[in-house]
Amino acid sequence: MIEIGRSKRAAVVYGFDDIAIVPTRRTRTPSDVNLTWSIDALSFEFPLVAAPMDSVMSPATAIEFGKLGGLGVLNLEGLWTRYEDPTELFAELAAISDPIKATRRLQAIYAEPVKGELIAARMKEIRDAGVPVAGSLSPQRTREFASIVEKAGVDFFVIRGTTVSAEHVATSEEPLNLKEFIYALDVPVIVGGCATYQAALHLMRTGAAGVLVGFGGGATKKTRNVLGVEVPMASAIADVAAARRDYLDESGGRYVHVIADGALGKSGDIAKAIACGADAAMVSTPLARATDAPGRGWHWGPEAWHPRLPRGERARFDQVGTLEEVMFGPAVTADGTMNLVGALRKSMATCGYTEVKDFQRVEVVVHN
Repeated sequence: MIEIGRSKRAAVVYGFDDIAIVPTRRTRTPSDVNLTWSIDALSFEFPLVAAPMDSVMSPATAIEFGKLGGLGVLNLEGLWTRYEDPTELFAELAAISDPIKATRRLQAIYAEPVKGELIAARMKEIRDAGVPVAGSLSPQRTREFASIVEKAGVDFFVIRGTTVSAEHVATSEEPLNLKEFIYALDVPVIVGGCATYQAALHLMRTGAAGVLVGFGGGATKKTRNVLGVEVPMASAIADVAAARRDYLDESGGRYVHVIADGALGKSGDIAKAIACGADAAMVSTPLARATDAPGRGWHWGPEAWHPRLPRGERARFDQVGTLEEVMFGPAVTADGTMNLVGALRKSMATCGYTEVKDFQRVEVVVHN
């Protein structure tokens, strides 16, 4: 702790840019690295989850991501559950470059109500493709649509917000009791975000299968400017990983997965997230660069269209290749925006690790 003034002390914390991974004396052949990630009863070929953001995940891209070996999460409060066919709306948004006009149009488009029948239809479309099904709701809408999501036969129910607390207090409405809600569901739940040891421990005690660390959104968020809230991800993940360890002892062996969700713009950030203790990473910004991403090079999160207090705006990215090329290459860029899976495999091999869980023990250093 350091003093920032006579009446206030603060902890020193670190983001991904502040740390680096240190290779050990042993190296490996990349082909020997096993990236398999298992959570609940399902296994995936790599520990990456596609974030539930309209600019990167449509039913089609969620299916494609699943066929590639990962878990794609559809935003169940997005355009695909508000409109029968939002394709023209994506094209319209892509043609707007002025940020104020774009925000106003986003607010107008997202004012259309979410339709339960479309939630069921989108989940069925993904399930019929033979890939794992996951849908995301905000805590505010979870109670309203939870039964529809559960009946749709999802493999994972994601409750995702800017910050999610197991002890939300409200006087104007009945808050969602996460512990009661999760235990009543017959579906594994991934919940977040959070950024501290105590908040994560409370979320783990609700029965969640996984906890999201961070506030998501990456380059599309301006939460720091609007609310003064920010998550230095390296320190946040390390703190939540400590909560996972302590909860494992407290619960008698129940393992809760830690999923990094934020500041993961490059493949090196993903490797650093796992080095700090994450089991997997929820990515969005790299996927927005795919030529087949719904946003057509534009990227935005749910904060961008808040009707009263937008806390993010669209970001524009150069499209570098297909979704498959972004995930597996071959890369045509040298900046960590393509071949995310290959880069993680190479990072682990360079440091001598063949298992993701073991890579959490790799040595890291802090830049001066």
